Amino acid sequence: MKKVGVLMAIAISAIALLAAPLTSWAGGTVEGKVSFSGKPPAPKEFLFEKFPNPKFCVKNPNKDAKGEKRLLHEVEVAKDGSLKNAVVAIEGITDEKFVADFQGQDIQAELCEFKPYTSVVVENQKSFRVVNNDEEAVKVEVKMEGDQIILKDLEMDPKDKKFKETKVQATSTIRTDTGTIRGADLKPGDKVVVVRGVLHNPHSFKVKGPSSATIFNIGLPEKGSKLDKPLKPNSPKPGESVFRMQCDQHEFMQVWALPVTNPYYAVVGVDGKFEIKDVPAGKYKLVAWHPALNKGKPIEQEIEVKDGASASAKFEFK
Repeated sequence: MKKVGVLMAIAISAIALLAAPLTSWAGGTVEGKVSFSGKPPAPKEFLFEKFPNPKFCVKNPNKDAKGEKRLLHEVEVAKDGSLKNAVVAIEGITDEKFVADFQGQDIQAELCEFKPYTSVVVENQKSFRVVNNDEEAVKVEVKMEGDQIILKDLEMDPKDKKFKETKVQATSTIRTDTGTIRGADLKPGDKVVVVRGVLHNPHSFKVKGPSSATIFNIGLPEKGSKLDKPLKPNSPKPGESVFRMQCDQHEFMQVWALPVTNPYYAVVGVDGKFEIKDVPAGKYKLVAWHPALNKGKPIEQEIEVKDGASASAKFEFK
């Protein structure tokens, strides 16, 4: 019996030794850095006064010293040349389950900015989500037209060149800077500061070269408003087109995304570095893409991934 027990222990140990390398060597790692050489392009400038909600949007830190212009930093480069917001992805692997289950991440509208600026999507993505987190305090004057209560903005909308008017009911609950009141409590000529949502209008496109086609165009008028739509019709396709979303109210609110077919990708942070783990062994095309550089086309290089090993790659945009 002791001999049998010893033999079983040896057998189990041998199996464990054989299994361990197989587990730890299940794929390799691709790592590296994306950089930019030369002088980065200047940020795009947008006068706050030409867009709705200028007094709210100016709270965004991306502005000039005078607070007159919103700055869109399409290309962000650190002092050492590290490039932020590039997407690095492996091509040549199609993972149907990954594509079918892909959820992506919620795009947040905060202080008149879509975050993150770059990400990934999949073809015919089932759920693309945007959340509006913005609201502002606006001074209005109370008017009456018959039994109708009207709240008229005291400042003109810079886009529509009109004084916005909002109709409310006597039974309506109105949020103000000091609390809530009922519509019935208001009198003609009253001036109050109301709190209301900042309208954002996510308008998404499939972009192929100089042409683009609308995917969806939906307004989010209140804080907490959410959009959840499939990327249909006109879905971006890997290797053919990319995704872009812009707010129709605020042109400086933008999102770009690269279509992928597998989970082997990375969105580069401020240090320009990326690491993609558990990549199956093989030879692949590795691409680095940035929407504002290289005419929107990816930079490519060939890599070989080996089980249990790391493959290095460097990309330089100019």
